[in-house]
Amino acid sequence: MDDMRKCDELEGGDVAVLVEKILDSYCEHDLICRVDKDNIVNRGTLIKIVEELRKIIFPGFFDNNKVRSEYSRYLVGEKLEYIQYHLKKQIAKALDNIKDDSETKEDIILKANDITYKFLNTIPKIRDYLATDVQAAYDGDPAAFSTDEIIFCYPGMLAISVYRIAHELYSLGVPLIPRIISEYAHSITGIDIHPGANIGKYFFIDHGTGVVIGETTIIGNNVKIYQGVTLGALSTRKGQQLKGSKRHPTLGDNVTIYSGTSVLGGETIIGDGVTIGGNAFIVRSVSKGTKVSVKNPELEFINSSAETE
Repeated sequence: MDDMRKCDELEGGDVAVLVEKILDSYCEHDLICRVDKDNIVNRGTLIKIVEELRKIIFPGFFDNNKVRSEYSRYLVGEKLEYIQYHLKKQIAKALDNIKDDSETKEDIILKANDITYKFLNTIPKIRDYLATDVQAAYDGDPAAFSTDEIIFCYPGMLAISVYRIAHELYSLGVPLIPRIISEYAHSITGIDIHPGANIGKYFFIDHGTGVVIGETTIIGNNVKIYQGVTLGALSTRKGQQLKGSKRHPTLGDNVTIYSGTSVLGGETIIGDGVTIGGNAFIVRSVSKGTKVSVKNPELEFINSSAETE
């Protein structure tokens, strides 16, 4: 037993040697090390901000206690004060990390304050869009018992809600933070929506797992997509050389895309009213009103009991 314990535990000298090796690796791989540098942002704080925003966007759904109308003014004000205070600090950190030599600390703080104010003023717009998304989910899913069920339970609704928040920050030029927020939802739902995508009203993701929506995707109104759909780029081998280019497809209004389908390329335009069946691979534009489907493969059925006779 003593011999086994020695195998499982590092001796004092071994620990010291290991510590030195790890410290050496900090110097060798500075790219993934921020020792002696200020933290860029605090991920935990950003997640808390998102949760507080969801309480404002969906009052009474995610609060611990009943929200009474006579106290709503004070409750919203309290939450806004928390969000404003912490968000502007996080935005300032993110901006400070990419500032040029001409910008002072005071410049960064003023810029962060301005962005935070502009973002908070988008909350009514975010609520307006999300109200249509909830309605689209309810209208489009006969399994939905109520709109309450959609807000509480549907991973697509969570992913879209967080996307709507992240997109406004992205549109205001906030670095890093929109991606952290988006990836928080991605890690929970399995739905990956880049905050740079432009998505219209009445958007519904059914089931959702494995959905990918790229940065330069444009989606119209009344669009419905199912699990495993990718709205992606044809190739990203050029890496950073492609930054700023239109790499992802455009979807018109009233488009439906079924599970497992990939629609790729910045020049690919899916017209209004198009329906694309499951497991399709689309790399060119589709005219409005078209129905696209994959020809069924031939299935072979072999009776195993007959083979053994």
